[in-house]
Amino acid sequence: MNQPIYEKRLQRDYRKIIKMVAAVSTDIEKSLKNSLHALLNRDTDLAYQTILGDNPINRQISEIDKKCHYFVARHLPSAGHLRFISSVLRINIGLERIGDYAVTISRETAQLSKPINSTIRRELEYMARDSFQMFNQALKAFTEQNADLAKGTMAFADNIDHTFSIIFSELVQKGEKDVFSVQDLFSILVVLNQLERISDQAKNICEETVFSVTGQMKKKRPVKVLFLDKTNDLCGPMATQIARKAFPESGIYQSAGSCPAEQVRPDVIEFMDQNGYNLSSEVPDEFQLTDEELSEYEVIVCLRGDYSEYVSQIPFHSVGLNWKLPEPPDENASEDERKESYTRILKHLVEQINTLMTTMRGEEAS
Repeated sequence: MNQPIYEKRLQRDYRKIIKMVAAVSTDIEKSLKNSLHALLNRDTDLAYQTILGDNPINRQISEIDKKCHYFVARHLPSAGHLRFISSVLRINIGLERIGDYAVTISRETAQLSKPINSTIRRELEYMARDSFQMFNQALKAFTEQNADLAKGTMAFADNIDHTFSIIFSELVQKGEKDVFSVQDLFSILVVLNQLERISDQAKNICEETVFSVTGQMKKKRPVKVLFLDKTNDLCGPMATQIARKAFPESGIYQSAGSCPAEQVRPDVIEFMDQNGYNLSSEVPDEFQLTDEELSEYEVIVCLRGDYSEYVSQIPFHSVGLNWKLPEPPDENASEDERKESYTRILKHLVEQINTLMTTMRGEEAS
């Protein structure tokens, strides 16, 4: 049976868009490789050529955008074809940004005062190799509309983030030893950041491919929150249980203290039980995380005091917060005074945790 004419037109325009994306992606990959070659060989001429070459890339991206809007107006797509066009429009933005990363690398190359030494060269090559490979695999997954390949490629992102953190720390240490001039160190750090961003955009392309093919939306990763409380026998366990009960799907919550007590205060366990929270299994943990382990937490909250009492510096990708909670009851407080104090702390924690999680995950946080 012959295929209807409108279906033929739709498939022709569909394939045309894929070819256009593949074509501009090839040019962007070439631009990235040229920018890296210029950087490693201090080739200023190639760097400037790469910068100028971004203009044709931007024109191609603009044409893809027009073609997508034309596709919608002409075919009124639904289901899979509508998801496809929606994904292409978002991928198109990512491709333009990746092209801009190549330009930024080239501009920083032109500012270097001397060639990059062999040690940093190897690290940049290693980082670039992984980022470029991930980008290439992401594009292959999209042009083939291969959801399985896209899902497999996304796994590279965490490894690249880890590598970035290691190299970043090493570069800062070398900068402190005056191995580089301030300007050169800044340029190399900017380049390193651009290489990491390539992998982030590649991951986005993979997520859009999965959505286009299967309709599966990007699943939000739970927010990792660490509550810091000196003795961790009162505010820390309270905050952890409040968060787990209110937002079990949106986060992973832990608490720790610098001088943890042997157990959670019995009267706190009783008070929280009366308010619907079970602290019977909570055990005060000691804060003894390595820098790498600490960096896994997106939010670090100090419930009493200042987080600087626990860490010299908040990890680059983390956020540090100091919550000023009401003072806990003293040892001589009566039962009513303790209950009143715990009630104030509970109310304050509920409000702060609600604000934090709705800020992080929106009103739909659960």
